[in-house]
Amino acid sequence: MYPRLLELGPFTIYSYGVLLAAAFLLGLKLATTRARRRGLDSGRILDLGIYIIVAAIAGGKLLLLVIDCPSFRANPVEILSLARSGGVFYGGLILAALVAFWYMRRHALPLWTTFDVFAPGIALGHAVGRLGCLMAGCCYGHPTNLPWGITFTDPFTGSYVGTPLDIPLHPTQMYEAIAETAILMFLLWLERGRGRNFAGRTFWTYILLYGLSRYAIEFFRGDPRGSIWIFSTSQFISVILVPLSVIMLAYLASHGPAAAEAVARPRTRSARV
Repeated sequence: MYPRLLELGPFTIYSYGVLLAAAFLLGLKLATTRARRRGLDSGRILDLGIYIIVAAIAGGKLLLLVIDCPSFRANPVEILSLARSGGVFYGGLILAALVAFWYMRRHALPLWTTFDVFAPGIALGHAVGRLGCLMAGCCYGHPTNLPWGITFTDPFTGSYVGTPLDIPLHPTQMYEAIAETAILMFLLWLERGRGRNFAGRTFWTYILLYGLSRYAIEFFRGDPRGSIWIFSTSQFISVILVPLSVIMLAYLASHGPAAAEAVARPRTRSARV
């Protein structure tokens, strides 16, 4: 594909970086718009979004460091490659959720309503981000004879992320972008009065659907991603999150608005800013 979008003398603008920035901005814009419609403080949501972005970047790189620890240990200089890597999505999602919980507790934002505000933005941002992966050649798939296989030919892609060249590969980046777009559309459709609505439904539905789609797409991935027992790292996390999301949906649905709309309260008055 086109890993380098533009070269200006010694400066290079990478396609992945541009699309990753676009992914964060679009997701944050959607979240703040949804927050205003729900009567939430858009300023707080914007601040929370920035915390989430930083945590997502750090968490993704941290999980990648854990997964590739043997490689980094064997060749310590390779740890510098984390600076140009987007990391593992699940690592970013988990750390971002923990940071978001801390922020919501500190500023008394309604817990599940706020998570619901962000869920479609996460899906939108992830869909755009995967297009960046496609341009860079990372997160590539196994070889395939299917007519929609993608062949990478840019030598920079091969040396930059180790993508096999001149071989048709499953376009797993597009598989995930399409899955995230479908999840986004479903979440927005679901919120338009389909079924019994309750706070937390949108967020945990996103976790459920993404976990299922990611588990399936992992079978087509060809890049090294680490493993836990018989699963890839992301499949193992999906195996945990999918049943957890079902349990949380059942719990929040059965405990009514009072439990589902619970507000994460600050510990002390001095915690308010």
